[in-house]
Amino acid sequence: FSMFGASFVYVIFKDGTDIYFARQLVNERIQEARERLPAGLSPTMGPISTGLGEIFMWTVEAQAGARQADGGSYTPTELRTIQDWIVKPQLRDVPGVTEINTIGGYTKQIHVTPDPAKLVAYGLGFKDILGALSANNASVGAGYIEHSGEQYLVRVPGQVANLEDVRQIVIGSHDGTPVYIRDVAAVSLGKELRSGAATENGEEVVLGTAFMLIGENSRAVASAVGERLQQINKTLPAGVVAKPVYDRTLLVDKAIETVRKNLLEGALLVIAVLFLFLGNLRAALITALVIPLAMLFTLSGMFANKISANLMSLGALDFGIIVDGAVVIVENCIRRLAEEQHRHGRVLNRHERFKLVYEASAETRRALLFGQLIIMVVYLPIFTLSGVEGKMFHPMAFTVVLALMGAMLLSVSFVPAAVALLLTGKVAETENPLMRVASRSYLPLLHWVQQHRLPVFAGAALAVLLSVVLAS
Repeated sequence: FSMFGASFVYVIFKDGTDIYFARQLVNERIQEARERLPAGLSPTMGPISTGLGEIFMWTVEAQAGARQADGGSYTPTELRTIQDWIVKPQLRDVPGVTEINTIGGYTKQIHVTPDPAKLVAYGLGFKDILGALSANNASVGAGYIEHSGEQYLVRVPGQVANLEDVRQIVIGSHDGTPVYIRDVAAVSLGKELRSGAATENGEEVVLGTAFMLIGENSRAVASAVGERLQQINKTLPAGVVAKPVYDRTLLVDKAIETVRKNLLEGALLVIAVLFLFLGNLRAALITALVIPLAMLFTLSGMFANKISANLMSLGALDFGIIVDGAVVIVENCIRRLAEEQHRHGRVLNRHERFKLVYEASAETRRALLFGQLIIMVVYLPIFTLSGVEGKMFHPMAFTVVLALMGAMLLSVSFVPAAVALLLTGKVAETENPLMRVASRSYLPLLHWVQQHRLPVFAGAALAVLLSVVLAS
């Protein structure tokens, strides 16, 4: 992509390519191309960052009434100079920061404006001015002098320090008289030609952006940049302040708070419903314990596979589905325990209770496993997505499948064991008023469906066919 004064080359590698290996390949090609480029052009690679690498932004502003040492107010050029020479170098040292970009204000320049008529009068040209400026604005080493067993380094500092130094540069001679820059050109402070600016609330500002090194923790790096910026503010001239305008830490903290709030409220809601419907405190607690244990299983799998915990990955977790299998196991165990106790007319001993819980779990195990596997299969097509869609939704699908897998394993291992150990004493299967109302509404509908199987299956088949048509 080319524009005035700049050209950008974007190289796309296959997903999963090591970024440093890719940069090495690109650097080799750049070295080959450098020899064929016009003099003065030097291609460089962009920072080792991503499209989401902008983790911190700030503005360098002069407060109302702020004045420089000479009494003048701060101009956009001077604010840009403060950003480039005070703020930027210090932030580049923050671990995890790969690049500091600046937009807005003006880069300070020394402008040498030749007078063509004077150049002609002295028999000089533009190349003479360019050569003289280049030759007289460089520091060189001149070896060393050895004296009495010691070495004295010799250097020639030749860089100009101010406008007057530029004016005093000799560019040639005319009739034996030296010709200086001041004789053929005007020398003044100026600013660069720019193709963009930064504004805040309608006012032009100098805006700095910190880019994070790929693979770093954005929250940690943004927090470190914010702390360093507070330290830098103490070194800025009086009345000038570097003010944060975007901090990724705030975004990450809000996202974490949203995830925590949603997961906590979802878990509490499911637990409350379990107490309401199961009607047995210990059974509800056993079922509710599946939620934190399944989450522990899920987070361990995410950590092992380097999947970020965020709104996309954790937002799709449904605790109702997670405890579904445990509810089925617990309800069937309670039913069988109540029936067996009623048949024997006494409380079951430990051996009888363990055997009965095993049998009750085995009765529902196949249906439970198939039900949860069906839900997992629903998420499998998401893994076929590629590109941006794949990057966005793969973590979500992987997290849900992990949670369901953990819940499934807990349903056939932890839940039966907990029921057998904790549901001691007299066990009775009772229906609370809510369940009785639900049964009165559900049973007539169930009987109707059993008596009219053909219309029900025909309607289901028609719905599937219509969904196929829509999917096409």
